[in-house]
Amino acid sequence: MTTTVRPVSEFSVPGPPMTQPSRSGTTTTSTVTSPKRLARIAGILYLLVGITGGFAEGFVEPKMYVAGDRATTAANVVANAGLVRLGVVSDLLDQTFFVFLALTLYVLLKHVHQSVARGMLVLVVLAAGITCLNTVFLFEALRVATGAVDLSALGAAGSNAMVLLLLDTQRYGILVAQIFFGLWLVPLGYLAYKSGMFPRALGVVLIAGGVCYLVDLLLAFLAPDFGLNQQIHAYVVVPTTAIAEISMVIYLLVVGVRTVKPDNHILVGA
Repeated sequence: MTTTVRPVSEFSVPGPPMTQPSRSGTTTTSTVTSPKRLARIAGILYLLVGITGGFAEGFVEPKMYVAGDRATTAANVVANAGLVRLGVVSDLLDQTFFVFLALTLYVLLKHVHQSVARGMLVLVVLAAGITCLNTVFLFEALRVATGAVDLSALGAAGSNAMVLLLLDTQRYGILVAQIFFGLWLVPLGYLAYKSGMFPRALGVVLIAGGVCYLVDLLLAFLAPDFGLNQQIHAYVVVPTTAIAEISMVIYLLVVGVRTVKPDNHILVGA
């Protein structure tokens, strides 16, 4: 196998942002496709994902759910009905922002490896779809707890048990969605690493964060009684994923992306 060097002009490769002639005859860069502009938009969307998702999954849902305690769980839902409704809306907004984030990053990074970028987009769409559907269980738990659904035939204990069952289902549904909103960090990290637009260390940390999400999921389903589950979640999974995603948000907002100069030649295997 020999390698020949051909001029870049023979290939269709991603070029710089689109340019348009101005009235004075000079050429101006289109800000719509500017990598730094796309990066800043992605940073804002990622920040919104963190705020809305953190509120719904990190504040509202833990405030309602008490594992194994149907009476307390139902009472929490009734006492915080307005908060539950805000949590439902926040969850739906979170997933909407998540999809637009993935679309923006796809446009920004598809030139690195289009198939990997498409895979990243598919994973986000799957995660968003599962999470939105999963939100229905939280809303139905609210309706049962507040009497909007007539379950008087089951009695108070049966109604409370149904609320707990719905929130249990919602909790495990989040873990199912975690397959995809964890895995999406792997292609994102790969694209960030290969693009030269981000520090390579950031790409590595993103991939590590995706792996940690999967480890957390597997432990929850395969070894729920493993004594170190909580420690692994608290001291390994949460710090790694937080560092990865917060670092990405900060870099997108503050730096944007590095400017990458195109090579003059491309190596082609013959």
